[in-house]
Amino acid sequence: MPRRYLIVLRSTPPVTDTSSSSPAPVSLDEAARQAGAAAGWVEQNWSSWVNTGLRILLILLVAFTLRYLIRRALTKLIDRMNRGVQAVEGTALGGLLVNAERRRQRSEAIGSVLRSVASFLILGTAGLMVLGAFEIDLAPLLASAGVAGVAIGFGARNLVTDFLSGVFMILEDQYGVGDSVDAGVASGEVIEVGLRVTKLRGVDGEIWYVRNGEIKRVGNLSQGWATAGVDVTVRPTEDLDVIRKLIAEAGEQMAADEPWNERLWGPVEVLGLTEVLLDSMTVRVSAKTMPGKALGVERELRWRIKRTFDAAGIRIVGGLPQAEPDATPKDPTAGMSAPSAFASPVSPQSIATNPIPGPNLSKH
Repeated sequence: MPRRYLIVLRSTPPVTDTSSSSPAPVSLDEAARQAGAAAGWVEQNWSSWVNTGLRILLILLVAFTLRYLIRRALTKLIDRMNRGVQAVEGTALGGLLVNAERRRQRSEAIGSVLRSVASFLILGTAGLMVLGAFEIDLAPLLASAGVAGVAIGFGARNLVTDFLSGVFMILEDQYGVGDSVDAGVASGEVIEVGLRVTKLRGVDGEIWYVRNGEIKRVGNLSQGWATAGVDVTVRPTEDLDVIRKLIAEAGEQMAADEPWNERLWGPVEVLGLTEVLLDSMTVRVSAKTMPGKALGVERELRWRIKRTFDAAGIRIVGGLPQAEPDATPKDPTAGMSAPSAFASPVSPQSIATNPIPGPNLSKH
């Protein structure tokens, strides 16, 4: 019996684009429930939000107000210091103080450091308090900052050393613009003082850039007062009382003339004898002078002492021994011996001393 097959054809439904279809409508009850939950969440947290916002606003307000007041106070203090120095500049008191340019640079450097430190401390503390207001755990942040600070400190230790050394040098007023200093690695006149580098002008006009961290000791030749020392060498036969009197007269005349009356801060003193030899004796003369003016005072004092001694007939000696004016010159041949008769081989004396030749006893 033949088999029969039944073929059933089914039509597939059309595929619809679900992406372009609108979402399922939300019922009114569901929307009311979601709105109520959001309102409850806001109502539950709005007080903490307001409290946090007010705390942050108060922190920032106090920080910026405190920063402004401190910076303004520092600026007024520095301006008052500069005005005080400018008021006495050019007077007798001004010679005892540092010059205005040095004081201005020092005060500006100190003010800049203090303002920067105050701003860093105030704003840094305010930033940490703001992060704490957001309930952020600051322990990992502080630990990371500490590790980063240690790494930077090891990597830039020379820079940190130079900066700290410059800060303390300026605060302690070890030297300033216009001072003549010996910094060990270099010496000269200070032309600029910075927090990291100090500029010195040497005696030949060169400029030295010296890092503050490399300066281990400083010899300042321009602070306080200086000493002018002069050694006067005369013959040992001179009267010491007359020598003292003439030097005192030269010093008094010098102290009465300008500009030496301002550069000399004390009388010219005869300290006494420093050396007594057979042909000379040395008298030490000293005077207290304005800082940095000792060399000029020494030159002028030597000039005036020489002129005073010349007028009094006193001769300054030095170097090789000088012959007495009344001494007769010696005969250059006085130390020579008379010529000998034995110097000539044909003289009778030389022939008489020659040995008598004997017979020739050699055998042929």
